[in-house]
Amino acid sequence: MAENQKNPEELTDFGFERIPRGEKQSRVRDVFDSVSDRYDLMNDLMSLGLHRAWKRFALSKTALQLGGSALDVAAGSGDLSEGMARQVGSTGRVVVTDINFSMLDKGRARLIDSGLVRNVAYLQADAEKLPLDTPLFDCVTIGFGLRNVTDKMAALGAMYKVLRPGGRLLILEFSKPKLAPLGSAYDFYSFQVLPRLGRLIVGDADSYRYLAESIRVHPDQDTLKTMMVTQGFERCEYYNLSGGIVSLHIGFKL
Repeated sequence: MAENQKNPEELTDFGFERIPRGEKQSRVRDVFDSVSDRYDLMNDLMSLGLHRAWKRFALSKTALQLGGSALDVAAGSGDLSEGMARQVGSTGRVVVTDINFSMLDKGRARLIDSGLVRNVAYLQADAEKLPLDTPLFDCVTIGFGLRNVTDKMAALGAMYKVLRPGGRLLILEFSKPKLAPLGSAYDFYSFQVLPRLGRLIVGDADSYRYLAESIRVHPDQDTLKTMMVTQGFERCEYYNLSGGIVSLHIGFKL
């Protein structure tokens, strides 16, 4: 049975824990409510600053032009939103969504501080049920958000639906390292160092333990590519970044 047809009382992952599917959304919301005030600082610490390079690479693949339109799903504090708003210019449009109000508000404040207000709109929305029912966008992005979605196939379908023909989806997400020594070091950092940083800086080790666990249960590169193909995306490919710690998947609606 397809993922988006499962009984809502079935179990799903919350990191390594198995919980009723209906509970995941609220528990993920609690995580991001907890970390939102120090979200950008923790991103720098978590990735040793590499997240900035990963996002720059993703932005280099949007193919957006002046006057274009883009949707940033699970936008967080708005790094990709800001980059795309600059790419489409004042005659274009970027719609910024996140299910978590505290993160959406943080991203909105950031873009206002950057002077990007005329071509950006904000929408609190679930990635699985985007309240948009027509193909509006040249590019849809989701950066480090798909692994937190309960029904990933439903989210991929929702993003496919709002793309224009010829448009592209970019998924930037933590993935599976391709080198064994790198994987061992990554595991040590994720499970030993990261929760301690969370406790020290945010006062919350559990949320960062969840974030580390959520990476390990997220589909690997080839599985995610297959999921995209199943939902209708074509010419799907992915780029491994930092040895596969992160991957950028790209698929087109033709």
